[in-house]
Amino acid sequence: MIGRHATVPHRRQVFIKFILLVLVLLGYLGYLTHTYDFRTGSVAAALTWSFFVLCTPVADAGFLLDLPLRLLFGIRMFVSEVAVWGVAIAMNVVALIFFPQDFETTALTRLLHSIITTPWPYWSVVVISGAGTFLSIKFGDELMDVLHHRERHHFHRHGFKHELLMLAFAFAISLIAYYEVIKTLGIDPGH
Repeated sequence: MIGRHATVPHRRQVFIKFILLVLVLLGYLGYLTHTYDFRTGSVAAALTWSFFVLCTPVADAGFLLDLPLRLLFGIRMFVSEVAVWGVAIAMNVVALIFFPQDFETTALTRLLHSIITTPWPYWSVVVISGAGTFLSIKFGDELMDVLHHRERHHFHRHGFKHELLMLAFAFAISLIAYYEVIKTLGIDPGH
């Protein structure tokens, strides 16, 4: 009974954070819409979101949906992140076909255009980002399973600690590879 009451404020806190992030995104959309027009601003905001999905090695843009869906509805973050990546890829394909000029709206959308239209070596940014993102999501799902005691028996019996260490190590390798490739784009990730 106590555990159930403890999760209610936690869920409310997740919901409040989700609403705040949505408000930030809506503010950014409003800024781009004011600067350009509604269609251009909307496409630029969607492309910016897709940049954070496809070109960063952590589940930051997808995390906007992944964690709330996991905590509120029990949908595994890995599953929702696959859907997020599908939407981000589809948005870029549509934008390349119908709105290629909208890639010129912001520095991030110009960088995104360079990455997705230059297979070698810049698609490696997307591949490395995907590896890092899905490793971090897998780590998050596994950790949440243990925290919610669903996998406690598995944790003690099957060396779950070693699995977490391997995931953390693979994630660290993907981050190092990501920063090395990003440097080839003329971006100094340290500043």
